[in-house]
Amino acid sequence: MVYKIRAHHGMCFSFFQGKGYNSEFTEHMWAMKKKLDENPEVILLCGADDVCAHCPNNQGGVCISSGKAEEYDRQVLKRCQLSWGEQIKWKDFEKKVQQLIIHTGERENICGNCQWNEICKG
Repeated sequence: MVYKIRAHHGMCFSFFQGKGYNSEFTEHMWAMKKKLDENPEVILLCGADDVCAHCPNNQGGVCISSGKAEEYDRQVLKRCQLSWGEQIKWKDFEKKVQQLIIHTGERENICGNCQWNEICKG
């Protein structure tokens, strides 16, 4: 199985603690995390993905915060030297996000204005 993943979700999964918009979204995040832990191929997107399927901000396949979320995606792809639509093993992508964004302190520069930012700080 190949999953479609927004590039910025590479950061979100690093800090996911079971909190979310509602129980349906949170359960879906746990299920996706479990699937991604098996290291499938993922296609990196700047748009709605397999995670967004149960997000209340997903309105007909478009995020109501699409401008902000798409900028997060573009920044992650740029810093990881990847391209929109690129296919990569999840663990390879996760490693790039960790090394080039999380460990360098760049995460907050990318998504410090996200409503979930407090979770990612601690």
